[in-house]
Amino acid sequence: MNISRRDLFHLAAIAGLSVSSKDVFAKLNEVNPESFFEFKPVGTVTLLHICDLHAHLKPLYWREPSTLLSAKELIGTPGFLCGKAFMHYYGIKPNTVRAYFDTYIGFEELAKKYGKMGGVAYIKSLVNRIKAERGSDKVLFMDSGDTWQGTAVGLFTQGKAIVDAQNALGIDIMVGHWEYTYGKERVLELVNKHLKAEFISQNVADDMWGDLIFKPYTIREVGGVKVAVIGNSFPYTPIANPKEFTEGWTFGIQPERLQKYVDEVRSKGADIVVLLSHDGFTLDQALAKMVKGIDVILSGHTHDPAPKPVIVENTIIVISGSHGKYLGRLDLEIKNKKITNFAFKLYPVASNFIKPDKELENLVEELYKPYNKQLSEVIGKTQTTLYKRDTFYSTFDRVIMDAIKEETDCEIVFNPGYRWGTTVLPGDGITVDDVYSMTAITYPDVYRFELTGQQIKNLLEDIADNVFNSNPLYQQGGDMSRTLGLDYEIKITAPTGKRISNIKVNGKDLDPNRSYVVASWGGNLYKAGKNAKKYRPVYDITINYIKRVKVVNPPSKSNVKILDVGCGCPTQEGKCL
Repeated sequence: MNISRRDLFHLAAIAGLSVSSKDVFAKLNEVNPESFFEFKPVGTVTLLHICDLHAHLKPLYWREPSTLLSAKELIGTPGFLCGKAFMHYYGIKPNTVRAYFDTYIGFEELAKKYGKMGGVAYIKSLVNRIKAERGSDKVLFMDSGDTWQGTAVGLFTQGKAIVDAQNALGIDIMVGHWEYTYGKERVLELVNKHLKAEFISQNVADDMWGDLIFKPYTIREVGGVKVAVIGNSFPYTPIANPKEFTEGWTFGIQPERLQKYVDEVRSKGADIVVLLSHDGFTLDQALAKMVKGIDVILSGHTHDPAPKPVIVENTIIVISGSHGKYLGRLDLEIKNKKITNFAFKLYPVASNFIKPDKELENLVEELYKPYNKQLSEVIGKTQTTLYKRDTFYSTFDRVIMDAIKEETDCEIVFNPGYRWGTTVLPGDGITVDDVYSMTAITYPDVYRFELTGQQIKNLLEDIADNVFNSNPLYQQGGDMSRTLGLDYEIKITAPTGKRISNIKVNGKDLDPNRSYVVASWGGNLYKAGKNAKKYRPVYDITINYIKRVKVVNPPSKSNVKILDVGCGCPTQEGKCL
């Protein structure tokens, strides 16, 4: 690259690079910043999309899974690709920004090269650029939910800090899932008093009278086109989370009601129909076959990065990853109430190469200011990568389970298979904020109780059926619960109730008739057991444990043996390329 210093900094400014960096030349050689923005606009409608932010207002590290399994029919399809198979499917080159953002391969080395991901101030810069290019009247910005929960600042403010950030970010419309774990009264307070965006959902109703809790849809004029947006909150909210948070409300997929609203907005003159969804990527693909007349589905819940849309029954389905790592952009050309052309890009929010929006950056600092001293405390160090996402096992979960086992003196620990969290690189300090990013829920207490061996076997089978059922309508979108003190083998393709075998408890065969001392958090599992005892919140237990041991080095190998498939990359009989 043969350019003057002035030209260099001009290019850096265009690209959104921080010109104060000491390594601007190096950064431009390693990464072509303009490639982040390369996009040929189409038509007059631009839909911007985020999903599953999980309250991450600041940039973070987030590693994608190395094992991503499902039913045999689904492995190798969008939503169930990982590693080299993901790169092969989408044509991604190694050692690129896309490889770093979309896969686990070379994550630690690429993290040094490309830095942290996401951050709402950096997303806002991309949004500003797109609006300046297109005109604000041609842009509609939507959020598929799981936005208010997932970090300490979200928990401490009961979602308010995140709503403030959404307002500054310019979200127009949203739906929800983990939002409801603040309780229905708090949700209504935030929606009615603080949130500037429209919160819509056609599938949330009063269980006695059937009245909808939120508007089912909204119709907006975007680029001279009437765009109807119908909302779907997570249909399994009262099952996936304690039902007391939404007592008196019903959820469900509600395809018949959805069809009614599709027809209704068409009759009101809508040119196109968009479903803003928190159903999950696979379920939305099934839903597109069940409901006619949906042009676009903006999906969420399963945290999948999908660089290309999936087309099902003429419905364009996109999903935009998680944790603020991506901004999805879908441009549409519409003629005679039909989409005649479209273009999609999943922008990686590579925060080291994007100049943040100053106002939103300042707001984030203000939102964190009351908690900075507490959250920035370094409580220990890790020798290995601490990550969350994987089908069966993750290193950060292992640290949490080690802490729980020490605290409760139990035989077995069950840890929820949530898909949100953070990643800490080898050699880095672990902060209080990191621990909260793995555990920040409104029902954090750890319980110690007793389950029989047969109950444990049945529990594992039930969880496996949720994760690996071939019918997307029966999948709730999480990963397998992690276990400590309990190892097992699994055959993914076996029938329901027959997947789990060779269960060992601390090296000995599981006795179906014996009672075992179990500890868990993040749900109501303790209610199925006997002699339950409540302990401290999981974040307090984990913080104290890391402070005591000072350095953590959890094993990288899973305690689950998969009998019939490999890592979830199906290109060679279930084995990675």
